[in-house]
Amino acid sequence: MSILYPELSYQLRGIFFSLANSYGLGHKEKLYHHALSEQLETQTISFVHEPQIPIFSWKSGKTIGKYIPDFVVDQKVIVELKSEPFLSDKFYNQTYSYLRVTTYELAFVVNFGAEILQIKRLLFTNDRKRIHG
Repeated sequence: MSILYPELSYQLRGIFFSLANSYGLGHKEKLYHHALSEQLETQTISFVHEPQIPIFSWKSGKTIGKYIPDFVVDQKVIVELKSEPFLSDKFYNQTYSYLRVTTYELAFVVNFGAEILQIKRLLFTNDRKRIHG
């Protein structure tokens, strides 16, 4: 089995570590939003900050809601940034649930608020989804 978007995943992980090394941990989440935007621009990686992504019905395939992630990078990868001392499974489960009901297959949840940088890579491939249409 091959890794989904290996080069982009490698670049993103490098950027997350670079931000943690440059700014440290524990700042407000918004600082990391601005820093990530700046770094993606510097590396000419396309992204959209806080886009509206449709959520599809499993029954009809129709759009039934929207999800607004922190970032979508290269029209492929969702990135959620946090700055919390501890992330419960709720944060990861929520992002995983969004992967289940959108056409996106890969997400990173990155927490800059803990004692060490936390990066979780979540995957839910489209061939496992019950989305119609």
